[in-house]
Amino acid sequence: MSEIGAALREAAARLAAVSDTPRLDAELLMAHALGVERQALLLDPARYAVPTDFDAFVAHRMHHEPIAYILGYRDFWTVRIGVGPGVLIPRPDSETLIEAAVQYFGAAGPKRILDLGTGPGTLLYAALSEWPASSGLGVDASDIALDYANENALTLGLNNRVHLMLGHWADQVDELFDLILCNPPYIADSEELMPDVAGHEPAGALFAGADGLDDYRRIIPDLPRILAPDGIAILEIGHTQHISVRELAETAGFKVACRQDLGGRDRALLLTRA
Repeated sequence: MSEIGAALREAAARLAAVSDTPRLDAELLMAHALGVERQALLLDPARYAVPTDFDAFVAHRMHHEPIAYILGYRDFWTVRIGVGPGVLIPRPDSETLIEAAVQYFGAAGPKRILDLGTGPGTLLYAALSEWPASSGLGVDASDIALDYANENALTLGLNNRVHLMLGHWADQVDELFDLILCNPPYIADSEELMPDVAGHEPAGALFAGADGLDDYRRIIPDLPRILAPDGIAILEIGHTQHISVRELAETAGFKVACRQDLGGRDRALLLTRA
């Protein structure tokens, strides 16, 4: 077994105590320490020597630090989103929202896109990557998140198509949008989370009151004011929240459809004018 192979096996054995994907974690951390993509590492591991930083990265992971924070990024849809402490890490389940938007608009795409609670720009930049003629506005209440969003716009070459605004949901938004995306906090205050999440990701991006619905109650009634006549708003939900959030949307005058994530769980509600 190569030096790299032995180090990966040992690290994966250690990481099994804190991770559901210990081998993948070890490979990602090794590739990061080497400054290469994981695919290059796996293609020819024998060409590399174990870098001195690798053990330190494994130690960080052993303390439940999220892999994305250690790497400094998370791949989402077709873009790489830079992340770090203070911002919500993109989840694969959230790609359900982009899939629904692509299905709704097709190749023509929306002209204007709004991402409420944009974080590091995850949903907005994934959508803009699909439609080169589109432009967008990202709103977030966190200065830290907007700093990451600004840096990601520059890195992805989207800065001339994006405006970022510090604000609380749509309070300061005063134009119409063809596509509104939103992944709000939706976890009940009493719910226990995995140590990776609870100990590192920002609580303000996760928790939303006793039933997890506080932010939907704030966001949904304001959507008719800013959604274009033929537009669509797509909101991420917790997998048990379909009925509750649907009722809020229907009360606000919307027709509602639901899309499931890859695990078959309710994940996105699609709101159009009734």
